[in-house]
Amino acid sequence: MRRARCAALAIGGSAGSLPVIRGLIAALPCEMSLAVVVCMHTSAHVIDDLCAVLGDTATVSVVEAIDGAAVEPGRVYIAPGGYHLLVERKARFALCAGQRINHVRPAIDVLFETMAEAYRGRLAGILLSGRNHDGAIGLTRIRALGGHVRVQDPETAEAPEMPRAALALAAPDGQNSPDELQKFVRALAWIGPISDA
Repeated sequence: MRRARCAALAIGGSAGSLPVIRGLIAALPCEMSLAVVVCMHTSAHVIDDLCAVLGDTATVSVVEAIDGAAVEPGRVYIAPGGYHLLVERKARFALCAGQRINHVRPAIDVLFETMAEAYRGRLAGILLSGRNHDGAIGLTRIRALGGHVRVQDPETAEAPEMPRAALALAAPDGQNSPDELQKFVRALAWIGPISDA
């Protein structure tokens, strides 16, 4: 089965996810029509370092998401620490200093849920290693609005709690190893339509 071309990819992760996210970003081709937005549980003072680490092996630009900026294809955006990152209906970023969700800010659920509303069936979401349940509800929302969702196989995750919560709640389209997720991301960015592999 072939789906509509994806316009955006949302990636969420926490403890143990950094090497996997780095591999996913490195797998992206230098020319792509996809916008990629990454939310990790981080503090504000490490964002510059995080962008540098993730951009080190990337062939695309890796930048911090800025309040009010348009979400543009061909770039990777990192959620700033200390704020929830939202994507509004017209594909623009918004920052919110509201209360912590699942004890964290930025929360993956907030990003996933708002991106699901903005992109509907043109969104793919991936949830990676982490020690709480953040992201599971957001991933469910992506799927409910016609998006495609993948979860890191808990057996390959340093902290399997987040993937396990998503598997229990979201009924994802795939449960994959980091290598398999890299292949999925590469195909998504190169050709647009999502395969059922």
